[in-house]
Amino acid sequence: MENNSTRLDSIYKFLMILALIIAGLILTKDIILPIAFAALFSVVLLPLAKRFEKRTGRIFSISLVLLLAFLIMGLLFWFIVAQITSLADSLPDLEDKFLLLINNFSDGIDRLSGIDTHEQSQLIKDGLKEFSSTFGNVLLSTSYFAYFFIQVPIYIFLFLLYRERFKDFLLVALPHSELKWKDEIQSVVRAYISGLTIVTIIAGVLNSIGLLLLGIEHAIFFGFLSGLLTMIPYVGISIGAALPTLLALVTKDSAWYAVGVVAVHGFVQFLEGNVITPKITGSKISINALAAIVALLVGGKIWGIAGMILAVPAVGILKILLSYSSALKPIVILLEDKHNELTPEEIEKID
Repeated sequence: MENNSTRLDSIYKFLMILALIIAGLILTKDIILPIAFAALFSVVLLPLAKRFEKRTGRIFSISLVLLLAFLIMGLLFWFIVAQITSLADSLPDLEDKFLLLINNFSDGIDRLSGIDTHEQSQLIKDGLKEFSSTFGNVLLSTSYFAYFFIQVPIYIFLFLLYRERFKDFLLVALPHSELKWKDEIQSVVRAYISGLTIVTIIAGVLNSIGLLLLGIEHAIFFGFLSGLLTMIPYVGISIGAALPTLLALVTKDSAWYAVGVVAVHGFVQFLEGNVITPKITGSKISINALAAIVALLVGGKIWGIAGMILAVPAVGILKILLSYSSALKPIVILLEDKHNELTPEEIEKID
């Protein structure tokens, strides 16, 4: 009975601390968000920096790694800008077709619901105005620009430069700990980021091939956009399918093309969730669907889209840390993705 009481007390304290941490993350979003991304990227770039460091020295090796990362990001940015430019050139023609589609759709709603086309137009205009305002604020936000193009590289450089100091701090703060979880967390983060990159590329290629076969305009752009959105588990692929589906409705003379777009994304989603991701990332971050969905909702509430991207690896790291505490082991059971029931011997070990 006393052991159960101690465990409940530990869980209660953990939940209280977690609530305080979440509140702190919300209040310090502008400060912590670039640090969080920099920490993840630092873990991924550390092996490469160590390899260069043996020949060139630490500062030069870190600078070289960051330069390579910038070159890759620059090529990706060039591809995105080129595709957006191509899409922008066709916008006037698409706008006319879109308005025709809206008018036909409005006539149908008018007959079914009795809401006249003027009211519908006003509702659509208000919705588009609000969306444009929100989207424009995100794109033009100087803080976002500063986060990802100025602060993050600086933090990565400093994390890699002073990495031994963080290790020494942990050894002093936790004198009886062997820091086994440190290596496990690094392995999980690297597997997640590298695996996510490969999954994104594969999903982008498959989506692009499907859209090209359907004859959808700007298939490569929308295909890789959908692939990129797979970074947001469960909901990203749905968001990515919305734009090419709308484009198919506007540019094609049959609604079956839109159905085909949905089918392509649904098939890629099935492959990504059941074949591609399990094969590539394996069971490194093995959290169940319920835990992942709750993490996405909480992450989105805290930090928006960035929070949704960071939510899954954050829960994976949390699961590793909790697994080293016998008192908090029940929370690990709620998070992990095991389909088999615990044996009496495993339950006895937890107790």
